[in-house]
Amino acid sequence: MKKILIVDDEPNIVMSLEYTFKKNNFEVFIARDGQEALDTLQNHHPDIIILDVMMPMVDGYSTLEQIKKNPELENCKVVFLSAKNKEQDIQKGLALGANLYITKPFSLKKLVEQVQELIN
Repeated sequence: MKKILIVDDEPNIVMSLEYTFKKNNFEVFIARDGQEALDTLQNHHPDIIILDVMMPMVDGYSTLEQIKKNPELENCKVVFLSAKNKEQDIQKGLALGANLYITKPFSLKKLVEQVQELIN
């Protein structure tokens, strides 16, 4: 079973993503901010992380920088899912090492397809 970590501070997004990915046979872990994500990653090594940019405590960009420093997570794919949709935000996310940058609002069906493509 593939593992996914969903990192977002918006409860409705977390709930819909969790439900959708469980339905698609993923083991789902949840974090509500960057620090919680980094704590979770000490014990779990997901295949993919869906990461919001704007969160309390540690934002998505800083979280990704920390993830990239961990050799145990070098094969983990990262997808930014963010309302920040300016070209410089997208470029920054990709430059930090994200595999994909998807802007909100988004299609759940398309997101699942893109995630599955990335990890297969």
